[in-house]
Amino acid sequence: MDWRETFIQELRREGFALRPQAASPELLSLLESAFPPASTESSLTHRRGGQRNVLDVPAAVTAASDDLGVRALARSVLGKDCFVARALLFDKTAEANWKVRWHQDLTIAVREQREAPGFGPWTHKEGVTHTLAPDSLLTRMLALRIHLDDCGEENGPVRVLPGTHLQGRLTEADIDDRKARIPPVTCLANRGDVLAFHPLLLHASSPATKPGHRRVLHLEFAAAELPDGLEWRWKV
Repeated sequence: MDWRETFIQELRREGFALRPQAASPELLSLLESAFPPASTESSLTHRRGGQRNVLDVPAAVTAASDDLGVRALARSVLGKDCFVARALLFDKTAEANWKVRWHQDLTIAVREQREAPGFGPWTHKEGVTHTLAPDSLLTRMLALRIHLDDCGEENGPVRVLPGTHLQGRLTEADIDDRKARIPPVTCLANRGDVLAFHPLLLHASSPATKPGHRRVLHLEFAAAELPDGLEWRWKV
């Protein structure tokens, strides 16, 4: 069994999989130049610990279209016609050391609001329209997180509840139940590793106990067009 079969099987069963050193040194160098560590001089990134609308940055587009590396992971799961529909950058530091509660990723970015069954409510974030999407669409999406820095126990890594991606959209009561019954897995990673997970997988993160830099480029891949005149905000 080659790595692709193992990767796909683990994703199907657990909802997440780590591919060590999937990002090439050249790609990491390009991304590090485009997204240097947050500092007191970089006002918005410094305050938030992250950036939206990252697909407007050329280096992120290069990462999204890297056929020999990261994109190959998405294609192995979603097929050759998959594309990146959104990208975010996170950098957890002493000044931006946040906690993320247990949740599923249910939101997508679109060009404009159009009424369509299963979509909504709608929000607007930094000039971009977002909407909750139906499960039928989310099950054909995949998140890939490129680690630009090592991420150990002390850096506030992502934690996941394996198998919850197979249980549909969960209520707050459902989430409390899964938290009580399913042992969490902490997703540690080295620089260059890529963590893949399904949007419906329950995941969370704690504040870093030793804040430094934990830069992660988060790419969301999709494999289907939107219905009823809706359009993806980005399609790379």
